[in-house]
Amino acid sequence: MTAVDADLVLRHPVERFSLENGLRVVLAPDRSVPVVAVSVFYDVGMRSEPPGRTGFAHLFEHMMFQGSANVPKMEHARLVQAAGGTFNGSTHQDYTNYFEALPAEALERALFLEADRMAAPAITEENLRNQIDVVKEEIRVNVLNRPYGAFPWLQLPPVAFESFANTHDGYGSFVDLESSTVEDAADFFDRYYAPSNAVLCIGGDLDPDETERLVRRWFDAVPARPAPPVPVTGEPSPTTRRYGIVEDALAPAPAVAIGWRVPDPVGDFDTYLGTVLLNEVLSEGDASRLERRLLHTDRIAVAQSSYLGLFGDPFDVRDATLMLTQVHHPAEVPVDRVLTAVQEEVDRVAVDGVSGEELGRVKARVEVQLLHQADSVLGRTLGFAAAELIHGRAELAGELAARLARVTPDQVQTAARGLSPDTAAVLELRATGGKS
Repeated sequence: MTAVDADLVLRHPVERFSLENGLRVVLAPDRSVPVVAVSVFYDVGMRSEPPGRTGFAHLFEHMMFQGSANVPKMEHARLVQAAGGTFNGSTHQDYTNYFEALPAEALERALFLEADRMAAPAITEENLRNQIDVVKEEIRVNVLNRPYGAFPWLQLPPVAFESFANTHDGYGSFVDLESSTVEDAADFFDRYYAPSNAVLCIGGDLDPDETERLVRRWFDAVPARPAPPVPVTGEPSPTTRRYGIVEDALAPAPAVAIGWRVPDPVGDFDTYLGTVLLNEVLSEGDASRLERRLLHTDRIAVAQSSYLGLFGDPFDVRDATLMLTQVHHPAEVPVDRVLTAVQEEVDRVAVDGVSGEELGRVKARVEVQLLHQADSVLGRTLGFAAAELIHGRAELAGELAARLARVTPDQVQTAARGLSPDTAAVLELRATGGKS
């Protein structure tokens, strides 16, 4: 362990224990501010959904806010806000999470609320129909009636992947949502919301022994159920180039997205870290290579961005995943010209590598971003929970800056050599009705 690693471990130590019902618990004490964060991560996401139930992971996230055995509808929100806290939840490809940030003296309140809905959410016909309507309206607002609403996160996967887990619409089709029943919801809860399929992470101003006592008081009574198998989401690497075209009548200008398969972000983590920094070299900041080339030198784009994973966080996703570059360009610029310029910049790194100075600047920027994300008790707690669920080690969240600092120029060059145009997935968006 390096001095940097040791410092990170000392600043943010974690403790863990498990309950008899299988719930994994991670504690991350930090007595510097009188705040606690409570997060529950369930190992179920959009890629867990079976055929015929697209969008169900997100729909069930909504259901978990509709009350539980001892908490009437809307009471969860009232109790958290009355204590001066905030709360939310979110659905991702590989997990669904729920969390609160509150004053430290309200810790037991948050634990009671999370335990109550882990044990018995209010799965009723009224709640289900209500939330189906809410989700459908969310899809209308965020996807169907918004320029680029599905681009590329919903539209590129069917081009890039083969399996249902990786290709289907995680927001859900209206047909699948409307045909959902209370029995479907109850089965989904029984299957995926078992305590053995969850991680409870608590951070902030807490005493570990007292917190363990409170956790056991409220969560020991949650009935044990077997955890489902982790969904199989890995796929063989592509051997051919794939191309798709979509039309968007609301978009003011065309766009193109390029997705390259990358190393396993869990099983081949050290290699994957080279891709993380390659992404930064190519796309992040005004000095990045694609920003300079596309927007300033060639002037063939109006915007570009790159990221790893469809949700933009490179460290909370399992295999298979993509490094994705999207470019919005003027209508008079041929899409092939954009694609050629992007690939030329990738190839330049593959052939010539990156200098230590350039990589050092990128590493410094990434370290600042990681420190900013971990600055709040809630941000740090969510990071620990995701690392525990996805990687099996909450400590990884505190080690990321040091691990990235050790990435060499050779690793970044190797990552670039893996981004071949012959195996990329390309999605062209044609603006068919928007006004510039």
